[in-house]
Amino acid sequence: MKTVVPAREARSPYITREGAERLREELLTLLRDKRPEVTAAVAAAAALGDRSENAEYIYGKKQLREIDRRIRFLEKRLQEVKVIDQLPADRQRVFFAAWVTLEDDHGEQHCYRLVGPDEIDADRRYISIDSPLARALVKKALDDELSVRTPAGETHYVIVAIAYGASPESSST
Repeated sequence: MKTVVPAREARSPYITREGAERLREELLTLLRDKRPEVTAAVAAAAALGDRSENAEYIYGKKQLREIDRRIRFLEKRLQEVKVIDQLPADRQRVFFAAWVTLEDDHGEQHCYRLVGPDEIDADRRYISIDSPLARALVKKALDDELSVRTPAGETHYVIVAIAYGASPESSST
């Protein structure tokens, strides 16, 4: 009997220059520092004798598998991504890498940057271009209204600012 594995939703290939640099740096750190360090620890643990009950050896091998899996992913992903480092011709509309400040029904403002799926970071207010909110924002202009279905229900927003480049300092979260 075949097991049916649901297809993964396609991830956008887009990434900012900073995001691509972070992925490259992570790959280099894994290859240059982390993997050799763990390999040495595994070799030292293996030299202690019986590997079947050697926790350091077993844990080290598991770490190596995880590191190797991440290295393969990063190498493949870096070949697939398209670095977007040019500003759009129409900066009055929302496109990839834009900072967008929204006002909700309660008058609260929220500022987000639309980035690639490899760059999502809630602390920095980076949301994926593939997210429902980002998809609703693309090509919208200042003062446009939009509705987004969230787990809490339908949420309505008005776009109050669009910026490209550094984070807008006047925004609040």
